[in-house]
Amino acid sequence: MAGPEGVDRDRVAELTRELLIAIGEDPDRPGLTRTPERVAEMVAEMFGGLWQDPAAPLASTISVASGPAPETQPSGAVIVRGIRFRSVCEHHLLPSHGTAHVAYLPGEKVVGLGAFTKVIDILANRPQVQERLGEQIADTIAQALAARGVVVVLDAVHQCVTMRGAQQTDSSTVTIATRGELADPAARAEIIALIGKGEG
Repeated sequence: MAGPEGVDRDRVAELTRELLIAIGEDPDRPGLTRTPERVAEMVAEMFGGLWQDPAAPLASTISVASGPAPETQPSGAVIVRGIRFRSVCEHHLLPSHGTAHVAYLPGEKVVGLGAFTKVIDILANRPQVQERLGEQIADTIAQALAARGVVVVLDAVHQCVTMRGAQQTDSSTVTIATRGELADPAARAEIIALIGKGEG
């Protein structure tokens, strides 16, 4: 029966049992008897973002102007580096994992920095391709915060590349999504340079 997040765990378990039979395994042997249920729980966790609103973590904003005098308005970029994420490639349903870096130019409001991790988790916990994931993160931040500019850099290792096909075990993929003022080549280059200073 489907849970509140929409994953039909019973059906996933049944399909996993059928998969085990299809590859020539015995789903009733001791090591596999609970595998269908374990896979169903894993699937519910890995794809739970399908039923969540990625903008929801950005709804509670903070006023920079209000607080100790003097009042001010945000002007420079805010950069959050090294956000770990994992996802599942929609082409082979194999995992990927990596690091996200987010930069934005606030408008009149900012948000708690932990909100970006939640946005990324929601969007990554869906069948994805990395290129789309970065664009969705950028769109969500730009729209929900009315940001003047956004840069999202994702650097991830994909098991569909490292474990099958080409089997390039040292390969990673980097994607960049930009919005607004930070789409300008010079501004983007400055942000990416600042992100790079935090690595290594």
